[in-house]
Amino acid sequence: MASKTLSIFLLIAISCIAATRAATFNITNRCNYTVWAAAMPGGGVRLNSGESWSLNVTNGTTGGRIWGRTNCTFDNAGRGTCQTGDCEGVLECKSYGKAPNTLVEFALNQYNNLDFYDISLVDGFNIPVQISPTYNCSSVKCATDMNEECPTQLKVPGGCNSACNAFNTTQYCCTGASRCGPTTYSRFFKDKCPDAYSYPMDDATSTFTCQGGTDYRVEFSANFEIVNNCPYTVWAAASPGGGRRLDRGQSWNLWVAAGTTMARIWGRTGCNFDASGHGRCQTGDCTGGLQCTGWGVPPNTLAEFALNQFANQDFYDISLVDGFNIPMDFYPLNGGCHKISCTADINGQCPGVLRASGGCNNPCTVFKTNQYCCTDGPGSCGPTDYSKFFKDRCHDAYSYPQDDPTSTFTCPAGSNYRVVFCPLGEPHVPLLMPATTHNQY
Repeated sequence: MASKTLSIFLLIAISCIAATRAATFNITNRCNYTVWAAAMPGGGVRLNSGESWSLNVTNGTTGGRIWGRTNCTFDNAGRGTCQTGDCEGVLECKSYGKAPNTLVEFALNQYNNLDFYDISLVDGFNIPVQISPTYNCSSVKCATDMNEECPTQLKVPGGCNSACNAFNTTQYCCTGASRCGPTTYSRFFKDKCPDAYSYPMDDATSTFTCQGGTDYRVEFSANFEIVNNCPYTVWAAASPGGGRRLDRGQSWNLWVAAGTTMARIWGRTGCNFDASGHGRCQTGDCTGGLQCTGWGVPPNTLAEFALNQFANQDFYDISLVDGFNIPMDFYPLNGGCHKISCTADINGQCPGVLRASGGCNNPCTVFKTNQYCCTDGPGSCGPTDYSKFFKDRCHDAYSYPQDDPTSTFTCPAGSNYRVVFCPLGEPHVPLLMPATTHNQY
């Protein structure tokens, strides 16, 4: 849905009498930085990480928008500027924001008493966002942080511009009576966020409906923040999710759908990828691609999780069943659930028979017997000297396939999580890491 060209659903004749009840939008900042939330109608507020803003919008409203602004500075009178999403230099917006900005758009209590809502990238992208009706209707998200991968021609400070704003041509803006179709740039946005509008005449599958009178949750950011605190490059991997190169201090925001099971996040070391993302890693390699579509090759320290399962709980753990390559923290951000850490120097103390280039292997990979792999079913094996080596150093982590249930932790569904590689900033490099520099993609 374009800022200059309204989407089709907003042009539907308003033939129904709007209900008097207002819809409530609960807007939450789950980013690890401040976001200045904005709404038309509604104004704007500053939201530090974890803060929320409750906004009432009258049913019958059309052309509604919610977006996040970044890197803002305002004086006591609410005057200032924002790097992205600025609305004529005021804290409480009275106009739409300046591109690039990820937009939540809505029209309430319209045709057949339905609400219409979408996420639009027609004005570009700055912050991952999700909108979720409280009624049983579809959530829409654009949680891939595409600023890093933004095409060079669209890159701007703080975000990824739209092609219309960058080039201002009919081909990209669909202005006037002319029609236009998808382009290389719009496909970039569509590939990253399939449910979102990617250009002004994008297809109608990007518009969603829900019963009028519904309330909504809008959340900025993804539910997994993956941080590299190591003094060396880590190629983060996730299944589902893909992969991302993280130099020291960099992070990757990742959205994983509720209901996902058997999911993993891990770090790869000693990688060498070409410009097309093909190559190999010394540890954690996933079939030779930067973007992982399967699990990694041991040894690798694993963050494992299943979201929104029994009794509306998330289940999560750190596992050393595939060995160890990088120290790791894994914890929910809500503060009420258990933080798991595995930060011992396992590589340096690894038993000789388990030593592998770049890490410390698990005994199943080395010996391939039931004693270590537990392949004969439940109760077929127990702890060994090797599993005790891992357990002694990382008490909360899984140490062999049938480790005790105290290695699994739970948190209420809907929590956000952080995975940190080298949480203590370990000065050592991975075991047997080659001294030569890799060609890094």
